[in-house]
Amino acid sequence: MTSKPDSIEIQTADQVVRHVALLIERGELRPGDRLVPERELAEQLGVSRPTVRAGLHALAAMGVTESRQGAGTFITGGPPRLGAGPLSFLAALHGFTRDQIFEARKVLEVGAAGLAAERGLADRLAPMAEEVTGMFAALSEPQTFLVHDVRFHRAIASASGNPVLLALVEMISSLVYEQRRLTVEHAIDLKESAEMHRRIYQAIRDRDPERARVEMTKHLDLARAAQASEELPLPAGVLPSQVMGNA
Repeated sequence: MTSKPDSIEIQTADQVVRHVALLIERGELRPGDRLVPERELAEQLGVSRPTVRAGLHALAAMGVTESRQGAGTFITGGPPRLGAGPLSFLAALHGFTRDQIFEARKVLEVGAAGLAAERGLADRLAPMAEEVTGMFAALSEPQTFLVHDVRFHRAIASASGNPVLLALVEMISSLVYEQRRLTVEHAIDLKESAEMHRRIYQAIRDRDPERARVEMTKHLDLARAAQASEELPLPAGVLPSQVMGNA
């Protein structure tokens, strides 16, 4: 019975996502348009404001919306995302484990980091730097931190210059986001994670493919252990890096 509150949260947050998606499909929301305020959206859908915020976080992680300080939430003008839909269906059907998902991430994202460093597309560096800055600014806001985290990994895939790789990373990162948003509030050390993302960015900026691959591997290994610790509380004084062998 303990899973019921999470189930309800997912359903209602998804309701927010579906509502915005429908407005976009109908042409009632276009790139650059501002969403109605949280309070009004909550009233329209008959859900709480925290639920609206959860839905908006999901939309931001998908790259559908962006928040502008003091101005509100806007529909982005970027290319459409594939999202987690097909992969989520397969995950539900086949029961993908956390370890299987991290193995897939490693194959995709270590390679993407190396390609991004090799190709050195200068115009792709700024989005990565912005997301790293966003992570450091959101150390006390786990849900916001997670959005910047997901966007950072997508920015690396974009910088690889390979649209197929980008599409695959987008799908799996959307699935990871949907899973982790339920546990990230229990994260132990977001600053350590932000530092690791910065080192990945620096390696790509310096056009050092081997270092980029090494730093991404280190990050994903620690992220795997950290997520396990979020789901299963660790004994007092034990850090994520100390449980990596059990992940």
